[in-house]
Amino acid sequence: MTEDTDPYCLRPGESAELLADHPWRRFVVLGDSVAEGLCEPLEGYSDLQWADRLAAELTAAAPELKYLNLGVSGLRAHEIRQTQLDAALAFQPDLALVVGGGNDAFSARYDADRVDAELTAMITALQAAGADVVTLGMFDVSASPAIQSWLRPGLHQRMRLLSERTRALAESHGTIHVHLTTHPLSTDPGLYSSDGRHGNARSDAVAAAETIRILGARKRQLKKSTNIPQRGR
Repeated sequence: MTEDTDPYCLRPGESAELLADHPWRRFVVLGDSVAEGLCEPLEGYSDLQWADRLAAELTAAAPELKYLNLGVSGLRAHEIRQTQLDAALAFQPDLALVVGGGNDAFSARYDADRVDAELTAMITALQAAGADVVTLGMFDVSASPAIQSWLRPGLHQRMRLLSERTRALAESHGTIHVHLTTHPLSTDPGLYSSDGRHGNARSDAVAAAETIRILGARKRQLKKSTNIPQRGR
């Protein structure tokens, strides 16, 4: 199977159709290795990482788009906020992708309340600055064959908790949320890199497809809201 034949990836021309006339012109990415892009190459799939793929597809529809990726591998949620939020706000984005908490959840000392607070601080600051914010429920990396069996149950529980709490934050703050944790491929061992912490190129291709479809839906929603006739005048 290749990206062109993968039923979970974008069809030819699908991205152009979904993102045509999208409103975003300044796209910033905050996060850890998922944001930075450390997926393992896989024959038949693009080597373009998830966030870079999103930027490329958005740029294809709007060549004037500006893109800044601040993601750094290994950071926990509080480190992302401390080291990236100010730069993200200075960029004056109208679209921001916030990815965090995965490194926190890898530890048995995962503090869900603290991660929620850090994600909330980033989401609300970016929204207050005028950005649409995209949040993520990650693929469940506990399914990776590189994870030792004795670590798998606890990691699975923490990754699911992180995902559900991030989805709850998305609902309460009105973010554009991409929920991959219960995707049909999330438990497929073939989706993960040999390092046991990241996905491979197929995971990024699938994630890009899901994100672009959700951005397309958000674009249609925004367009519909601006076309609602005003009463009384």
